[in-house]
Amino acid sequence: MRPAFAVGLVFAGCCSNVIFLELLARKHPGCGNIVTFAQFLFIAVEGFLFEADLGRKRPAIPIRYYAVMVTMFFTVSVVNNYALNLNIAMPLHMIFRSGSLIANMILGIIILKKRYSIFKYTSIALVSVGIFVCTFMSAKQVTSQSSSTENDGFQAFAWWLLGIGALTFALLMSARMGIFQETLYKQFGKHSKEALFYNHALPLPGFIFLASDIYDHAVLFNNSELYQVPVIGVTVPIMWFYLLMNVITQYVCIRGVFILTTECASLTVTLVVTLRKFVSLIFSILYFQNPFTLWHWLGTLFVFTGTLMYTEVWNNLGAAKGQPQKEKKN
Repeated sequence: MRPAFAVGLVFAGCCSNVIFLELLARKHPGCGNIVTFAQFLFIAVEGFLFEADLGRKRPAIPIRYYAVMVTMFFTVSVVNNYALNLNIAMPLHMIFRSGSLIANMILGIIILKKRYSIFKYTSIALVSVGIFVCTFMSAKQVTSQSSSTENDGFQAFAWWLLGIGALTFALLMSARMGIFQETLYKQFGKHSKEALFYNHALPLPGFIFLASDIYDHAVLFNNSELYQVPVIGVTVPIMWFYLLMNVITQYVCIRGVFILTTECASLTVTLVVTLRKFVSLIFSILYFQNPFTLWHWLGTLFVFTGTLMYTEVWNNLGAAKGQPQKEKKN
């Protein structure tokens, strides 16, 4: 029952979270900082009340290690959300972030001296080709849709290129954080809820440097059109409603993934998250009518096929089916 409930939370929370993020970004592309701050504040308050027991519970992992992890997590979150302000469309944003396997493999080889099978190298090559195709086709769309003047077209392309650089940096930093977490969990044991709290609570002072931008967007949100919230009938500026729903669905998404990791094998978690990304992508394309060519679909197919190949889902499913037969023979 709990695994099915967790899968429901992941799909409902994560998919709707992407929808509200796109609604926010379409109206105010530079709202990434206020969105990140709201998400961090909500999860930090919840964790302080229920995980840290109002600060009375001592952390299992020393704070100095969390300080390193938090620096990386804060940077990744801010850069990923800010990339939406740099001519990066939501579908490309989702596809590019699906390339985390590439970054994990590269850093795993460099830092942990890992070696992989030819099958996994092939899967990573598929993901790389898929991301390259989608990125290349998006680059052509940016230059063609921006403006008729050559100068404006170049400027739009330059901002888009900066956005790709930001996503690449965030991808590598996220992979490095994953390796750091892996070494910490081996040393101190897994404490996912504790890590979730400290990763969101400790970076809050860092938002002081972004206070001006956050305040400016809060003013813009206040001036947005009014919206009557269904059921309760309260009227609020629509951008604040979108932000509230984004924060709530982000929490539901994270909780769903957390329950899934405690109830299911890592393969199942990877499959559910991959399928969730694909559903989010399809919805973004159809509902928001984001430009998506046949080449984009081909690139997307490469990315998700490569991801499933990397997890060796077919081998694992075959082994799972064969297990009961072996038991019968014995």
